[in-house]
Amino acid sequence: MPALPVTVLRINLVDPAPTPDTLSARYRAAVEMAAFADDRGFTMVQTEEHHATTNGWMPSPLTFAGAVFGASRRIGVTVSALITPLHDPLRLAEDLASLDLLSGGRLITVAGLGYRPEEYAAHGKDWPGRGTLQDEVLQALLSAWTGEPFTYQGRTVQVTPRPYTRPHPPLLIGGSSRAAARRAARLGLPFFPSAHLPELEAYYHRQRAAYGTDGWVMQPPERTTLLHLSEDPDRTWAEYGGHLLHEARMYASWQSAGSRSAVRSSARDVGALREEGVYRVVTPDDCLRLARRTGAGGSLILHPLCGGMPVDEGWRSLHLFAERVLPRLKD
Repeated sequence: MPALPVTVLRINLVDPAPTPDTLSARYRAAVEMAAFADDRGFTMVQTEEHHATTNGWMPSPLTFAGAVFGASRRIGVTVSALITPLHDPLRLAEDLASLDLLSGGRLITVAGLGYRPEEYAAHGKDWPGRGTLQDEVLQALLSAWTGEPFTYQGRTVQVTPRPYTRPHPPLLIGGSSRAAARRAARLGLPFFPSAHLPELEAYYHRQRAAYGTDGWVMQPPERTTLLHLSEDPDRTWAEYGGHLLHEARMYASWQSAGSRSAVRSSARDVGALREEGVYRVVTPDDCLRLARRTGAGGSLILHPLCGGMPVDEGWRSLHLFAERVLPRLKD
């Protein structure tokens, strides 16, 4: 069997005009889509953490991951990224250990700082001191997961249960700064740049050598594309392009001038978004060609509920990929 690209189902539950009923339906559909993807052999569900939004953008990825694990058998979940300074370190250690046990090691956590001071303010956390908070959380996680007593904020604590994965659940450090790369190197943790940044990868390895630690880099490709499948892309762009634009513009609005992101868009309208190519609507045949160009070292990221995409349209996209692309990739 030929080596296949990594197949990713991206879920963030954005809805431009959320109500309890619409969000409840979207949450249920997302878990059902994850179970469907698991049954069809997808590699990964990818989600993230954001707060203080007006459109329901995923605030509780660990709860969602638990629902996915309960509905699946093989598929992994990557939280990219979890804004770790917003969490109580000991409770987070327990939650991640429990999810690691529940899933048999299928959870991957990327620890990030986030982009927005509003999120820190909403949770009563110090935005200027976020680096110090990150160091405290990460060190507490690594100590807690040994299962042994350790000193935390001047007291002796012990966190149980121990995780399923040894020495600890998969934990990467995300970011686009030298500080993030240096932190990962110092702690001996893998580094996940937020964009294709080979110079930062080289810096990480220099720092790792200086600290005498092991580690590796999960480097994003030069171009990351979010996919929606359709038999008629022109119609889909005309009917649903506004959903893709909503997500792209909101995410871009959170980025400061110096931020680097693999999926950052500068589009102001649907036409520009389509031309830009970060979000792509493709036919099954186009997707197959893209997959073959991508090869085993790349990934195909499906985003069926992007920007509040109607659930039925999301299912159409997912079925097209599962029925018209995946079987042909395996030929």
